[in-house]
Amino acid sequence: MERLNLQICRELAQLGPVHVVGPRGCAKFLPEGVTADEVPVKSLPVFLLRAFFIALIASVKHRPAWVIAGSGLSAPIAWFTGLLVGARRAVYVHGLDLVVSSSLYRWLWLPFIRRCELCIANSQHTGGLARQAGVNPERIVVVNPGVEPAGLPLNESHSSLFRDRHELGNGPLLLSVGRLTQRKGLLEFVTYALPEILACAPDARLVVIGDDAPDALSGTGKGLWSRILHNAGQLGIESSLVHVGVVDDNELAAAYSAAAVHVFPVRSVPGDVEGFGMVALEAAAWGTPTVAFAVGGVPDAVKDGESGFLIAPDDYMAFAKATCALLVNPWSRQSPVLFAENHSWARFGDQLREALGKADAK
Repeated sequence: MERLNLQICRELAQLGPVHVVGPRGCAKFLPEGVTADEVPVKSLPVFLLRAFFIALIASVKHRPAWVIAGSGLSAPIAWFTGLLVGARRAVYVHGLDLVVSSSLYRWLWLPFIRRCELCIANSQHTGGLARQAGVNPERIVVVNPGVEPAGLPLNESHSSLFRDRHELGNGPLLLSVGRLTQRKGLLEFVTYALPEILACAPDARLVVIGDDAPDALSGTGKGLWSRILHNAGQLGIESSLVHVGVVDDNELAAAYSAAAVHVFPVRSVPGDVEGFGMVALEAAAWGTPTVAFAVGGVPDAVKDGESGFLIAPDDYMAFAKATCALLVNPWSRQSPVLFAENHSWARFGDQLREALGKADAK
């Protein structure tokens, strides 16, 4: 979401001056010419309250034509700020900001999402959630996030260095990218699909990039990774798992380049949703195909047969079969790259500006 909001700033700057109200430290990432008011982040309620008053002051000073909320959470701020100076209001919704089960959120936040002149959704699925939340369909437009086209993948030396750094051997690599949460489905993937994959490719390794969310309820500090390792140990496949943790962009690019398949076994979880599936698009930019369950907004980020395979939700045997097919008969990396090139940030900017222009014309 942070990268997406940064890209929104970059694209809007092509239309005219942009001013950001955001968390402390955001200004150093903004493009030249974009100004900012930074708000300390100590607690969410305090941040939102302070951001509200700072946005009101900024709107009087800058007199914007549009006030855009970067997520549904800031929609009330955008709505009142726009009302004060007669600006039009838009909100970019991500999915989770439409399905939060909190009665307070649904009572206080959703009405302001409905009242914005433009509701920009990150996927077709999120657009459907917006309609279910009561947003006028005529105000909803889908603008998928983009990716910076990487062109050809990194050369063999980068892939080899990544393997050497993490002692991964020479077998095919499966890659999982993202924080370890229940929705990401890695526990179930390791339990139900990975044994079948290892049966057809015994030397394959699953490389997991992302931090572990601690289990606060248990009081042990152990998160999902410990449960994944426990299940893998029970199945005798623990040695096929490697948890790399958090990496920088260069290391992530090397991981995508080294991987044969990016696995994305996202699950449907009540009260949670995968709004788009950004990592699948990033994998495609480096020529790495994705195997994913067709849940939430993932079908917008993976084109079946072109950038990977979409599998019916919870069909782990089909997931394993599709992954094995890619390991046995690897694709040309050019096919996923072409898909990513058609979903560039430049295209995102064109669609965003077009949406604002059409809303202005109404």
